[in-house]
Amino acid sequence: MAASKPVAPETATGGAPLEKVALETYVPPAKPSLIGLTRAEISERLATIGIPREQQRMRVQQLWHWMYVRGVQTFAEMTSVSKDLRAELEKHVTVDRPEVVAEQISSDGTRKWLLRLPSGHDLEKPHEVECVYIPETDRGTLCVSSQVGCTLNCSFCHTGTQRLVRNLTAGEIVGQIMVARDRLNDWADRETPHGNRLVTNIVMMGMGEPLYNFDAVRDGLLIVADNEGIGISKRRITLSTSGVVPNIVRAGEEIGVMLAISLHAVRDELRNELVPLNRKYPIAELMQACRDYPAASNAKRITFEYVMLKGVNDSLDDAKRLVKLLKGIHAKINLIPFNPWPGTRYECSDWDQIEKFSEYVFNAGYSSPVRTPRGRDILAACGQLKSETEKLSARERQALRAMAMTD
Repeated sequence: MAASKPVAPETATGGAPLEKVALETYVPPAKPSLIGLTRAEISERLATIGIPREQQRMRVQQLWHWMYVRGVQTFAEMTSVSKDLRAELEKHVTVDRPEVVAEQISSDGTRKWLLRLPSGHDLEKPHEVECVYIPETDRGTLCVSSQVGCTLNCSFCHTGTQRLVRNLTAGEIVGQIMVARDRLNDWADRETPHGNRLVTNIVMMGMGEPLYNFDAVRDGLLIVADNEGIGISKRRITLSTSGVVPNIVRAGEEIGVMLAISLHAVRDELRNELVPLNRKYPIAELMQACRDYPAASNAKRITFEYVMLKGVNDSLDDAKRLVKLLKGIHAKINLIPFNPWPGTRYECSDWDQIEKFSEYVFNAGYSSPVRTPRGRDILAACGQLKSETEKLSARERQALRAMAMTD
């Protein structure tokens, strides 16, 4: 099943596209993986290989448990499934997840994985994405990608300078979480330090705009949150968007996870430059969508991401406008020090200016933490990944924003 494409691109002033069109679509391998399929879709697969209808529900539950609770990587490990069924499954499907091409571990414990996605197109090189694991004392956050490339053209973001190759499938999204648990020895039948899960939080803040790949992101996150499987609470899953207004309320209704908005400016004329999508969905429309977001409350605050750019958006007047803009919204603000990348025209705000900005927002009643960049020595901090990945995969030029940004 091919991943859905974004809508046709619209053009900003001067001819620059607001959105990119995917260059390719997903081509499944001859033996597709069961990872990322819904229970109904797995049942359909079982029907095609002759499993009687009355047995399908039980078999689906068995497979679901082995895949998402035990984390097995072969059918041979599924000891409660009959040998005949295991042999039949082996002929037609797999439980494969993305292949780890490279792993880097930062001095602060941050891990970055370059993942290769299998393709059914013989003439096409398999695509690659990155995901980042950020350990902290009270949680472990995994930053997950939703696209190979990105639909958008945000001027301060390194990811925005690359092509949009294609959307990821639900299986490729779920597969990133499964790879992290594989590498961290973090499944239910394996010992983990202190007896706790290591991957506790998910942020859809990697490469791509999640709300331009809505169906796959929804289906993948619902599998991740399923209590009979991976079981990560929706309160510990955050979906970040640059402001695809029509799909924001839909995300609340159909996915129900925490919401983050990549805001970065409080005036339309500046946000038009930083986040060109703002020309299509201006700030007033974005703020109304946030006010309408289902189940938003003081306990489930919307996070507004705000990258600190020297002399661009970091004045006290900007802080005052930000407080006024968020009036009536259950919100917190994440202030993100900008990580320069080769060729960018932006600089990070001075630290004392960041502190002044944060103090004003905090005194107005909003939580305004300043996020400490992680994984800088392996180019895994926010906005730093593309250059390193070009050395690993010149064709794909992957990039990814990684920020542990959850409650």
